[in-house]
Amino acid sequence: MVKKIQELDGLSNDEKSALLGILRAHKKYGLVWEDKPEDVEERLRDELPVLREDKTKFIPSDNPDAPNHIIIEGDNLEALTALSYTHEGKIDVIYIDPPYNTGKKEEFKYNDNWIDAEDDYRHSKWLCFINKRIELCKRLLKPNGLFFISIDDNEIAQLKVLCDEIFTHNSNPDNSNCLGILVWDLGAGTSAGHFTRSHEYILAYCNNKSLLDNFSGGEGLIDDRAIKKKSNKNAESEYTFLKGTKFEAKDGTEFTGQWGKSEITRLISGRMRCKDGKLLEDVTLAACWTQRNQMDSFFEGEETFDSKGQKVIEFYFRENGKLYCRKERDKINPPSVLRNIATTKQGSALLKEIFNGEEPIKFVKPLNLIKFLLSLRHSNATILDFFAGSGTTLHATMQLNAEDGGKRQCILVTNNENNICEAVTYERNKRVINGYTTPKGVEVAGLKDNALRYYRTDFISRDKTQRNFRDLVNASTDLLCIKEDLYNEQNTFGQYKTHPQMMCHFAKGDKQMLVVYREEIIFELVEEIKRLDFGEGKLKIYVFAPDRYPFTDEFYEVRDKVDVVALPAAIIDAYEKVLPRRKPKLFALETTQEEEPQQQDLFAEQEEGGEP
Repeated sequence: MVKKIQELDGLSNDEKSALLGILRAHKKYGLVWEDKPEDVEERLRDELPVLREDKTKFIPSDNPDAPNHIIIEGDNLEALTALSYTHEGKIDVIYIDPPYNTGKKEEFKYNDNWIDAEDDYRHSKWLCFINKRIELCKRLLKPNGLFFISIDDNEIAQLKVLCDEIFTHNSNPDNSNCLGILVWDLGAGTSAGHFTRSHEYILAYCNNKSLLDNFSGGEGLIDDRAIKKKSNKNAESEYTFLKGTKFEAKDGTEFTGQWGKSEITRLISGRMRCKDGKLLEDVTLAACWTQRNQMDSFFEGEETFDSKGQKVIEFYFRENGKLYCRKERDKINPPSVLRNIATTKQGSALLKEIFNGEEPIKFVKPLNLIKFLLSLRHSNATILDFFAGSGTTLHATMQLNAEDGGKRQCILVTNNENNICEAVTYERNKRVINGYTTPKGVEVAGLKDNALRYYRTDFISRDKTQRNFRDLVNASTDLLCIKEDLYNEQNTFGQYKTHPQMMCHFAKGDKQMLVVYREEIIFELVEEIKRLDFGEGKLKIYVFAPDRYPFTDEFYEVRDKVDVVALPAAIIDAYEKVLPRRKPKLFALETTQEEEPQQQDLFAEQEEGGEP
């Protein structure tokens, strides 16, 4: 902006100085950068984004209560705009790993051009890019929702100031909602100038820090290693585990000799064999136990707590033969330096296992790092990652659910450049759900208690015509299913068959939704609603109402049974809070009388009062 003022023609130096003075007076401290318009933002001036499901990619679950996870293929600015209607104030955790803007070849693209270190507007373009997206995602967070963003040294300074501005409600630094700057130990270093770089950062924010009393985990569980590395301070000792101790491995699994690279466990006596998820016989092992006193207390049948007051639920062996402790997590203060959680190599190694030795993309965040961040919220959290990459965040969500019985739901967003969304993001999680075979021939069981749906962004013109309104309503059904988390479409409503040009009906238990495209059928619907029982809930009705009138009078007799929302007004109102303003047109659009589709009788093929 400063440069633009200085280059203005027709102004004296005094006038330019006055303008610069106003600019500087407006913002005493913070970031000021050159605004570089983004092509996708210009597109959103003229078009409204919607989501359309690719039903050929739907992965169902036999478990009717399985969480529905979502992958959205499209630019994340478009997808976040659509989610501003379906998920405003509903997201518990957002994690993103955006391009780091290192200046390296083919790392960060802006308006279809790669941004390298020689670009004069390199930092401005990155800030324009990330600012719009963080502003949008903040609207999606719950008041106590958590926001995590990975970054390295190239943009950490600018990003911290930017996030402080976005997440602080006013200029008072005491009201900052920054929870901390986490330093992640990568586990391996790379040469970077005078020092070996062996860390990255994760900025942590909350919408309202006063609503977040530490990190609660009372609704979930936490697993800790029960052994540590051997050293002069960590003495090895023997411990006998009785037959029937929990052993999370396949039948027939057996460990002999010693195992573990750094945290060594040695077999002293007995056979370390698994049968029906338990030790087949007594076994004595030697290791450097981290919780020896708690082990004694737990195996003697006493109620056991750790040094933080967290209740011990069980000690158990994982499939790798290592002993773990599972605890009820109440309130914790995790460290800001993340050591021994995960390494960069682990992320790439796991992806190669899933893809049977191939490495479809590089620089993959490790599973355990994301699991740690997601575990800081409750086990029914809704999670969003709009720089999805290989899809680690969804994998971590499903793995946590498998470990603690949670019902977390995850939404991933990524474009499909180089076919990454279909061939990597979707394919990885498809294999995780269905199961896969590693290059060594090991069969990895699928996480079957998960359903996955695949959407693409599409567009409707923003011109306010009757036809565009109707097109938006017709295209909104997938949005409404996502918003209500209701996907089971029914062929009937009560005694009548549904009709795709008249209405759609979705139901799961007592939860039901109608999408009504033709107002002419409302009278018949009301009569049917009178005789139906919706349990403890209400029937949600979305009805096409181009003049915003939600047919309150028509539904008056069943007002205690229904919740009626007028479309497309509800969607347009949500979008107008976040969409860029339209550019004024010199001449107003000429409106014409549009032909309406010929009315069809929803009930034509049925006898009055008869069964479908």
